[in-house]
Amino acid sequence: MGPPQAGAGEKQPGDASYHPHKSNRRLLALAALGIVFGDIGTSPLYAFQTLFSDPHSIEPSPPLVMGSLSLIFWTITLIVTVKYVLIVMHADNDGEGGIMALTALTMRERFKSPKTLAILVGLGVLGAALFYGDSMITPAISVLSAVEGIEIAAPDLAHLVLPIALVILTGLFAIQRFGTGVVGRLFGPVMLVWFVVIGVAGIASIVGTPEILKSISPTYAIEFFVDDPLTAFLSLGAVILCVTGAEALYADMGHLGAGPIRLAWFVVVTPALYLNYMGQGALVLRDPEADVNPFYLLFPDSLQIAVVVLATLATIIASQAVITGAYSLTVQAMRLRFVPRMAVKHTSAKSMGEVYVPFVNWFIFIAVIGLVLGFRSSANLSAAYGLAVSGTFVITTILISVVARQRWGVSMWIIVPVSVCFLIIDTAFFAANMTKFFHGGYFPVIIAVVLFIIFTTWAQGRLLTKRRYEDMAMEPEQIRAALENTQVARTPGTRVFLSLQTDVPLAFGMVLRNMHSAAENTILISALSEKVPFVQREKRMTVEQVAPGIRHVTVRTGFMQPLWVPTDLVYAKKKGVDLTGDVTFIVYSPRIEAVGNHGMMKWRKELFSFMSKNSRDPARYFHLPEAHVVEVSSVVRI
Repeated sequence: MGPPQAGAGEKQPGDASYHPHKSNRRLLALAALGIVFGDIGTSPLYAFQTLFSDPHSIEPSPPLVMGSLSLIFWTITLIVTVKYVLIVMHADNDGEGGIMALTALTMRERFKSPKTLAILVGLGVLGAALFYGDSMITPAISVLSAVEGIEIAAPDLAHLVLPIALVILTGLFAIQRFGTGVVGRLFGPVMLVWFVVIGVAGIASIVGTPEILKSISPTYAIEFFVDDPLTAFLSLGAVILCVTGAEALYADMGHLGAGPIRLAWFVVVTPALYLNYMGQGALVLRDPEADVNPFYLLFPDSLQIAVVVLATLATIIASQAVITGAYSLTVQAMRLRFVPRMAVKHTSAKSMGEVYVPFVNWFIFIAVIGLVLGFRSSANLSAAYGLAVSGTFVITTILISVVARQRWGVSMWIIVPVSVCFLIIDTAFFAANMTKFFHGGYFPVIIAVVLFIIFTTWAQGRLLTKRRYEDMAMEPEQIRAALENTQVARTPGTRVFLSLQTDVPLAFGMVLRNMHSAAENTILISALSEKVPFVQREKRMTVEQVAPGIRHVTVRTGFMQPLWVPTDLVYAKKKGVDLTGDVTFIVYSPRIEAVGNHGMMKWRKELFSFMSKNSRDPARYFHLPEAHVVEVSSVVRI
């Protein structure tokens, strides 16, 4: 498979004049409904219901219903509208957003203490690990909550809920390898219909009990906490479900731009969510027994099957957005050197951001099926959901505060009170969800801890090996001195040596020292990943002469750009690099040996060694023609 190619004269990410969002904002806003808002848009299926079925459920009495609705209204307003839409979305890394992009922005700053940077980067990595937990729970709880509408529409078929959910989820993960470009064009219109339907259903219910609109006043939320502080605090564990998917607004900013996302949020999504939650609250005020499933009971019996179908489509879209987000996050983490090399399939010739990562796909699939079979209902799964979301909120608040001070130069008089307010809100939600730890909240915590260990072990292990590589590497002066030795044979053809960590590829030094051989035409390629999403084309490559017949080519890529060495060589040829004769690619593949606890505990060194052995073949990572690849190896003790 070849690399994605732009058409004649077509601009690409990284070009100086590339502006992907300068098109019809309304069309992009429509696309945002499907790509960005699927998760938060389907939260009404289970969020309000969870208040009455949660391990710490509340009674459907008027004061508690009004108080919880007030909490939902102000949670959406403060966390999504104020924090993410109006503040966090301004922190873009060359147009890209998300927790890894925010971490990359932090990594580009200078701090007085290296420990400060290490802690902040560690928090960002932990946030990424929590996102993976979210990407496992979202498909399970979303699809289950949609299919559970069968229990209301056709109670005799309730036993089919689990089998149907499993079939839908299996099909969803099975089609990932084909890409989402074609299906993606349908996402926006389907979600527009979804938001219109849930908004209209909410209005119809509000008309019957208009006093529910009073819950917009924060006084009801305050009274809830004053009258019954423990119940109000515990209810936060369910209230947070109304803002699941808030991180997607920021993470998907690179696909659509901040403007269309804000337009869709204020014009379509926010009104529909507010109206539907108010409608569910009005229904429960009129009929407290409707708390078993207030979303589906908003609709007349004749429409419930149709709504189940529409809800299922909407939850598939919500799941798709989170799954593809996990792919993108993995690619970013690979470029930033937090995870080993993995196979990445580009599923679109037009968009390099459309990727499929097989290992991640099937890893999440197994976890999702396990969650469905283990928890068996959306109500049970809701206990596992909030911890990952609230943990990410806390980390985002900390990192955006640092970026606001370091990059934007915002006064501490503004940052401190704003950050403290959001941290109080975020930590309150996190603490409330911790009370559900033994009811399922342990799942995302375990996933996050395991992935955090993997991410940090890989990053630290690469630092240790890089130090060893630097001891083994040859400097340009040493190369020139070695070539002056008449014992070095110059063989015909072209040899291309590749490296990800040192200026001069280690394989070249090993061949020169041990075999006393160098090709008449030698190209040394150093592939460097920058802490920006895209590197402009004119800055992507530099070429320098090291010695007669030897050229050093440095290729710089952003963490959202693929690395296609054959394509880069074509570009290098235009810059004067000779590619005559047979071309042989030589890559270095170390055998890591763990020694002692210096620099990192030995068990983590063993883990790093295991990951190194099982990481993607360098030849495939560089997209080299396998018939022309030679691998050089040696033992590296760390």
